[in-house]
Amino acid sequence: MEELAREKDFSIVGRQVGNFLYQLAILTNSKRVLELGSGFGYSAYWFAKAVGNDGQVVFSDLSPENIDIAKEFFKRGECRDIIQLHLGDGAKIIDEIPGSFDIIFNDIEKEDYPQIIGKAYNKLRAGGLFITDNVLWHGRVLSNDNSLATKGVREFTKLLISHKGFCTTILPIRDGLSISIKL
Repeated sequence: MEELAREKDFSIVGRQVGNFLYQLAILTNSKRVLELGSGFGYSAYWFAKAVGNDGQVVFSDLSPENIDIAKEFFKRGECRDIIQLHLGDGAKIIDEIPGSFDIIFNDIEKEDYPQIIGKAYNKLRAGGLFITDNVLWHGRVLSNDNSLATKGVREFTKLLISHKGFCTTILPIRDGLSISIKL
């Protein structure tokens, strides 16, 4: 998967963050994970390995091509049965999937980040984790960049940190990761 990401110049969380996500899922005894914006499944693979055969990872992505690539990787990684694949916008899929989750991993379109906070809060169990990638956005959040994506990440961070139902920490690994526990 890492080789394909390099070849296609496709952003993935990478081994350091993948391993960290795996650890968080194990530490919290997570059995149900929702991914919003899964790409071709790199982080979903790490979560699937952590939740085990009795767990479930709900994968969502806008690209049929990414889903086809992910299916092959999940088959080779022997975790296909753990992962439920959904084609579509994670910001909408979160409303369609019943039940609560132990972890929600957010990596949708950056301009849509702010709208996910309330939805994630409502779908998480108490003590569940809401994890978001790219909160440092390649340093653009501290620049004069006023693109929709950068504005979305800035607004998201402001709203998330001030949310009374979450306790949030931002970790400066890779491109920034926010970890929020539902109080």
